[in-house]
Amino acid sequence: MAISSTINKVSLNISNMDTHYYANHELTVAQHPSENNFRFMIRLIAFMANADERLTFTKGLSTDDEPELWQKSLTNEIELWVDLGQPDEKRIRKACGRAKQVIIYTYHEGKASVWWQQHREKMARFKNLKIVHITAIGVEAMTKRTMVLQCSIQDGEMYLSDDELNQLVLLQPYE
Repeated sequence: MAISSTINKVSLNISNMDTHYYANHELTVAQHPSENNFRFMIRLIAFMANADERLTFTKGLSTDDEPELWQKSLTNEIELWVDLGQPDEKRIRKACGRAKQVIIYTYHEGKASVWWQQHREKMARFKNLKIVHITAIGVEAMTKRTMVLQCSIQDGEMYLSDDELNQLVLLQPYE
């Protein structure tokens, strides 16, 4: 019998001074059985960094033709495609062809820098692509089935807090 996903309830209060976005979000987010707590929190961080009323989680790990997050227009066009990790060039090309803007969040420093050095020149041709590295040491300790998180973003730094922990998350774009 297959292991089912863990369902997490997340209450977010987001204050993004960089984009002047201030809102509360009540989310129900599935955590795939193969997804560890750190990667789950990276998905939440990517959501918080791009928060909008129309930004939604997709089927993620269980499908190849959808990103982790996307934002669609009222006419169902993909405005924002958000992926995590180090996708291959074919996936990036497909995403850049389908969406107005594509953001890839890397999160393992060693693997990410090697991947970036190997793909840097090829990525330059995609004008709607942005690559951002997330440094988020210790955020997995915040993962619970029911979470209440406060998120404050300013100058590329994200401050996350719950009832017990405060974490600094750095969002560093690759140039």
